[in-house]
Amino acid sequence: MKAVSRICWWLCWYLAGLGAVTRALKLEELFEFGEKAGDLQLPPGSDSTAELPLKGSLVYLEEKYDRVYINTNGFVAVVEPPAEEKYLGKMPSEFKMIAVLLGDLDNSDGQGKVYFRQDSTPNILGRAADHIRQGFPDGKVEKPTNTFIVTWENMAAQGTSGRGDQLDTKRITFQLVVAYTASSAWAILLYPRSSLQFLYTSVGGERKLLEACFNEGLVGWFWKKQGLYFRITSDEEASVSQLTKKTNAAQSGVWVYKIGSSSFFVEIEPGKVTSSPENEGVTKPPVTMLATQTDHHVGMDFLTYTTQGIKTAGTVPEQKQAYPSETPSSYQTGYPQTVTPGNTTLKTQEPHFVESDTPSCLPSFVPFTVFAYNLETCAHNRHKCSAFADCRDHSRGYCCHCRPGYYGNGKDCVAEGKPQRMNGKVNGEVFVGNLPSPVRLTNNDLHSYVVANDGRAYVAISNIPDSVGPSLQLLSSLGDLIGKGGVFSRQAEVVFQPGNERLSIKQEFKGIDEHDHLVMSTDLDGRLPAVPLGSIVQIEPYKEIYQYNRNFIISSSSRNYTITSPDGDVQMRSYQWRQTIVFQTCPYDEAGWAGATLTTQQLSVDQIFVMFDANNHLIRYAMSNKIGPIHSSLLEQNPCFSGRHGCDINAVCRPGEGVRFSCECTAGFTGDGRYCHDIDECRETPSVCGPNAVCSNQPGSFRCECSIGFVFASDGKTCVEENRPVDHCQRGSHDCDVPQRALCSYTGGSAYICSCLPGFEGNGRVCREREKTRCERQRESAVAGSDVLFSSFRPRPTVGRYVPRCDEHGAYEPTQCHQSIGQCWCVDANGQEIPNTRTGPHTSPPLCIDQAVTPAPIGPTPRPDVQPISPGAYLLFAQSGKIEHVPLDGYIMKKEEAKPLLHVPDRVVIAVAYDCVEKMVYWTDITRPAISKANLTGGDIYVCSSSELQSPEGIAIDHVARLLFWTDSMRDTIEVSKLDGSHRRVLFDTDLVNPRPIVTNPAYGRLYWADWNRDGPKIEMSNMDGTERIVLVKDNLALPNGLTFDYENHQLCWADAGTRKVECMDPHRQLRRNIVEGIQYPFALVSFGRNLYYTDWRREAVVAVDRHLEKETEEFLPQKRSRLYGITTTAMQCPQVYNYCADNGGCSHLCLPRLGGLSCRCPDTTDGQCEERVL
Repeated sequence: MKAVSRICWWLCWYLAGLGAVTRALKLEELFEFGEKAGDLQLPPGSDSTAELPLKGSLVYLEEKYDRVYINTNGFVAVVEPPAEEKYLGKMPSEFKMIAVLLGDLDNSDGQGKVYFRQDSTPNILGRAADHIRQGFPDGKVEKPTNTFIVTWENMAAQGTSGRGDQLDTKRITFQLVVAYTASSAWAILLYPRSSLQFLYTSVGGERKLLEACFNEGLVGWFWKKQGLYFRITSDEEASVSQLTKKTNAAQSGVWVYKIGSSSFFVEIEPGKVTSSPENEGVTKPPVTMLATQTDHHVGMDFLTYTTQGIKTAGTVPEQKQAYPSETPSSYQTGYPQTVTPGNTTLKTQEPHFVESDTPSCLPSFVPFTVFAYNLETCAHNRHKCSAFADCRDHSRGYCCHCRPGYYGNGKDCVAEGKPQRMNGKVNGEVFVGNLPSPVRLTNNDLHSYVVANDGRAYVAISNIPDSVGPSLQLLSSLGDLIGKGGVFSRQAEVVFQPGNERLSIKQEFKGIDEHDHLVMSTDLDGRLPAVPLGSIVQIEPYKEIYQYNRNFIISSSSRNYTITSPDGDVQMRSYQWRQTIVFQTCPYDEAGWAGATLTTQQLSVDQIFVMFDANNHLIRYAMSNKIGPIHSSLLEQNPCFSGRHGCDINAVCRPGEGVRFSCECTAGFTGDGRYCHDIDECRETPSVCGPNAVCSNQPGSFRCECSIGFVFASDGKTCVEENRPVDHCQRGSHDCDVPQRALCSYTGGSAYICSCLPGFEGNGRVCREREKTRCERQRESAVAGSDVLFSSFRPRPTVGRYVPRCDEHGAYEPTQCHQSIGQCWCVDANGQEIPNTRTGPHTSPPLCIDQAVTPAPIGPTPRPDVQPISPGAYLLFAQSGKIEHVPLDGYIMKKEEAKPLLHVPDRVVIAVAYDCVEKMVYWTDITRPAISKANLTGGDIYVCSSSELQSPEGIAIDHVARLLFWTDSMRDTIEVSKLDGSHRRVLFDTDLVNPRPIVTNPAYGRLYWADWNRDGPKIEMSNMDGTERIVLVKDNLALPNGLTFDYENHQLCWADAGTRKVECMDPHRQLRRNIVEGIQYPFALVSFGRNLYYTDWRREAVVAVDRHLEKETEEFLPQKRSRLYGITTTAMQCPQVYNYCADNGGCSHLCLPRLGGLSCRCPDTTDGQCEERVL
């Protein structure tokens, strides 16, 4: 019966394979090429090279290039290539190249052509973007801004042209399109159907297979070693012939790779779609393979590794049995192994460890599973477990266990083998050498990237001072524990010889966050040996024994390292490393640990790279390692440990006997292990989320959300019908005044508000006709003085007469226009023109702030103080005479809980800011110009500054240096003071016309502001002490109203009411991108996590924008509709940043941070005891 099942399964698999043929690329589907396309042409020959200057820089494998070199032999290089004898048949080469089909090719017979050009036309950019999106459907793809296209047409093999035999007619045609932006690059390799008529060329008298690859060449500063060598084809003939038949970008013959990025961690990333959309359901089984043996030993540098042996198995091999249980014969292995179809389920390793003959391929150490527990049962707590975990009841409590194929603490489970990112902070005090005072590290960012199936880990720590950076190179083990999820801690002690310096390392690993990143913190305390700046540190390979028990792991090792100083002096030194890793297992699973004994395994770290980048103040570590039993002669040979397995980045390499291995896609992905693509659980299992729920596919996972009208029940998984609200306005069951005098407005749930119609006043429940205002009387007077021809006609003003415009409350509209002369201007609350605001004909009206105060409500007037709010994250926004708050649940606005925070009915509040240290909200008021503050926990209002102010419209706070910054659009100044308003100083009073929004970056001591001057709008930057003022943005701006700075991602974002866009940029690299377009009339903007929130005058709403999705996600309409002004957020804790003025920097008055230091400055009015200095 089993044999019959196997035969049936094999036949189904084989027939499915026959059907799974993606649409092949046709020759006419190549990007346009030739003379008509404006191409240049390479001179005829067998080894010709031409230089192509690029428009903009190309990022290829971490470096930027402004030109490329096209060669006859099927490749593009970034440096002028040497003679072909230096690289043909000798790959990997010493220089950096993209080999589309590398061989000894010839176009000297007049039939072969090599065309090339640079092209940034919209059609070409759009086609390139389409191919990239097809290869990377799950990720956000930035549209390229430039491309260059190289086409090798009808190329012959060198020495075969004109011989008169069959080879005379054999030719190949292929194309390369490189699409790029300022920060990213992609290679699109195109192999049309029937275009590869030969697969070999003769090199040095030997037949050599054509090759496709990405090669980095020699890398390194002091010593050179071979960098990344990413092979698309292997040493198997089938891997070349199938370039036209397979794909990683949804169409046969099309191959897409991301080849450049400005991030820390750079590698070649292949496309992920190995079948066309109509055949996505076809699944390929994992294949057992032998590693490709090469003649080159490839070293490892930071962000470089070797990937070889990426094989293709497009045909079903001959089998002795009636089912596919053996490795394909082309791989010449004698060890049969059963291949399982579909997405293989991986087994999770239990928390007890036993020595085995088969080592595991892990980043650094054998994983342990961490359990969360509670003295309850699964019946009431199952929803606390991950969707990829099972809840198990024990006699004294329950535990969450990640399912096979996943690891983690049960509440957070990550697919085994999935690349892992980590974010954290580094703090501590480190003495260096014999220095008497320590170097302080305060919240330095640590980022890591781990490729689990290769055992590679990369770590970078930023903002490292030169005084400690060279010595920190010795601590490569700061990143050697990364790669497994869960909650655990590590304590390590390091003793350096011969100086006996000692350092303590404490690390807390806090589990997986919502972005699937491992979150951790690191504390350093002690002394490091002094390493001269500019020295090269080389840490030798080492082995370390790990001993495991139920709740802890201990290990120790001795490590040797070499310091080569800039003058060539070489020192050999060593240090001792001891560590203890503590984690919590399920305390109720006594059976699982019954009789368990202390077990051991060996960590082998074979390649280590460390570097301190003094220019960017970065410390970088990279390492390659493996773990397995202590005694294993095959540990160094198996491809799972050498990194030459060619498994997909979303696959796990499984070692077999000898050098045998297999690639298995991780949970949530499917494929043959060499190419894995995401499983769409939502499509394949429509009922996976249950009734009344919507399934959203995620890379390697999925997410369930309740349908509209349903909410999650207490189990967190079942969707139940929510209580239906009642719209009293529609039913007529409200208590508002009659429709002739009042309006009922539904606000969600069962709530509504009543408001009086224009011309009436009251609380909405009782409305009465109000007296005419000054504006209305002036308007009536202007109209009454008009010429009336017939009494039946409505009076109209005399031509040329100015008639004021009044709002619904009878107040002057802030923008007034005289239609006859085509001019507009801003007015104050009394209708008086504000100087320097008048615009002429054929220009947009000025951007005017409504200076009229909100009419006081009928009945008791609210006290002008803060209504205390509970802790949490909130949006605060200004609406004329009040500040409202909206609670945030993650990024979702809890609209039904929105309430006024502060009432100041006789004021017009414009800008708001929040001090996270003292929980204070600050705001500007333009009616009786002042800057005030109040505590969120309740209390009275305090005025910080009220003298010499005219129109303070922007406000910002440096919570570290305790400084207050503001703009005044009437005085045309930018000023600074202490938070209480003391020590006031003007920073800028020139080259300002209409300054409004202003924000700070305390970590870098930077200040940013926007000036909406219609004749020259701009966004500027300076240090907080007023030095290094520059214009950041001046092109494609109109009315930049809102401005915000994202501390976490270092992005400056703005909202422009003229261009109707929200844009962001990196102020340092000045990379600018659109977030959303077509918005209406934004006024203020604030950043919170992945979202931006802005206030809109026309919509009279707060609008949320998801920066990652680049679209608006929701809006909040306050109960009382009117213009909204400033907006800010209240965070639960302050951003973890530091600057030199944290303790006033030893200054007598103002301590003003700047990039890399501080300035002690005196206020404009001083008692004469002030000292100015720059540190």
